[in-house]
Amino acid sequence: MTYAIETPAVTTVPIDGSDEVFPVVRVLCVGRNYAEHAVEMGHDPDREPPFFFMKPAVAVVPGGTLPFPSATADLHHEIELVVAIATGGAAIATADALTHVFGYAVGLDMTRRDLQDQAKQARRPWDMAKGFDRSAPMSPIRPVAAVGHPSQGAIWLRVNGEVRQEGDLAQQIWKVPETLAYLSTLVELRPGDLVMTGTPSGVGPVRRGDHLEGHVDGVGDLAVTYER
Repeated sequence: MTYAIETPAVTTVPIDGSDEVFPVVRVLCVGRNYAEHAVEMGHDPDREPPFFFMKPAVAVVPGGTLPFPSATADLHHEIELVVAIATGGAAIATADALTHVFGYAVGLDMTRRDLQDQAKQARRPWDMAKGFDRSAPMSPIRPVAAVGHPSQGAIWLRVNGEVRQEGDLAQQIWKVPETLAYLSTLVELRPGDLVMTGTPSGVGPVRRGDHLEGHVDGVGDLAVTYER
């Protein structure tokens, strides 16, 4: 087989403690999976069926210094637990879902909130609010063999040393096995998928020059600084 253009590079995430890397296929994101965040976004916190949106694989970047995104005056942070999928499948049973997991990482779902609000008001898709370049900074993945399957523990984000978001994984409306099982009824999960599992309350603006520090107990830390 001969490709018509130069073969695009594969997006990868480092694996903690290994020379191997994790190849990324898709980034699938759960919306409003913490009750207090649902409330702060003006929605009902009840346990409704989860909904999902996507970011392209190329949105994934490591922590470090990043350029400030274009086309926004209201960039927001959303700290999340990320699930890395090792084996795919469709209609996966909840009881079997965790057997499909390779490991976990800390991620940021960066959001151009102004573009999202405009799209919502116009009843248009908000892909460009979520799936822009470098919109998914991510820590190295820690394999299940090293961390197990974290279901409780602190998740937080600081901006310039000030705590902005603070919660516990136990507060997720849809737990990881339930999320993966439900998602697999909508699309066939594939090896290389990353699933971002929602953010606790406290989302807010990020300015040029801000330094972000994110943490999930047992999983790791992520630091991002935006250029001025």
